[in-house]
Amino acid sequence: MKYQLILQFPASSLEDYDEMIELEEAIIGHLANLGYLDGHDAGSGERNIFILTDSPKAAFDRIRQMPSMRNAMPDLKVAYRELGKDGFTILHPAGLTRFAIA
Repeated sequence: MKYQLILQFPASSLEDYDEMIELEEAIIGHLANLGYLDGHDAGSGERNIFILTDSPKAAFDRIRQMPSMRNAMPDLKVAYRELGKDGFTILHPAGLTRFAIA
């Protein structure tokens, strides 16, 4: 696995954290051989789910098809980076020019 895919959601409450944990469990079941969950963090108004993968675009395409992602898509930011590197390649949403992890 040479890329880290990051799914970033806004967060403002404990319920947001619980929702992230449920979403992680669903992602684990959908990723199959495209990667594996590498953890999460929450704080500074955001929640991040980290996935290690060799195919970040294919992994995100599979994740975005999950029924539980429909409601999250409008607020979701997704990017990936090569392990050991700092620069991000943004996958979602179209037009986003800056991605950072707080």
